Amino acid sequence: MAGIPKSTTAGTTLALSLALTAYPAPDWSATLILRGAQSIDLASQPDGKLHTFTTAADVTASWKPGDYWYSLRVTDGTEVYEVETGTLTVDPDLAAVSEFDGRTHAERTLQAIEAVIEGRASKDQDSYRINNRELRRTSISQLLKLRDVYRQEVRRLRASRRGKDTLGRQVLARFNSNV
Repeated sequence: MAGIPKSTTAGTTLALSLALTAYPAPDWSATLILRGAQSIDLASQPDGKLHTFTTAADVTASWKPGDYWYSLRVTDGTEVYEVETGTLTVDPDLAAVSEFDGRTHAERTLQAIEAVIEGRASKDQDSYRINNRELRRTSISQLLKLRDVYRQEVRRLRASRRGKDTLGRQVLARFNSNV
């Protein structure tokens, strides 16, 4: 693992120093290739044996938010190797937007399901027909099941954000070093 972050924010400076022991700078140069909402290629600068990527805030300000797939590649001018691949999320620059909904898909969906349940509380019919068109609503029992699924997902997400265990119950173990 070379140390590419999982996310960065547009409009902020991106600074990475990577120690690629099998491919030390300056004998090898590194390129970080990002593909997603747009194409971004970053070339490293040698810093001793480290590969340093520095991208100014005014440059990252133009990066479109979203998920990017990356390829970290090294070359010595003849050979080219892919050292690491993965995804990096570019988060929007909150200073550059007037409105922003930072909720996850699960949080938005849970709110929508709860709004439907609340709105359906006063409606008797699950379906109706006008002329040759028919409308069927999702049953309350199905909505309640969906709500429970999304509540669980939102709970796990929020626990994860707070650094809590997301797997459920706590398992305690004792190790005896007097063997």
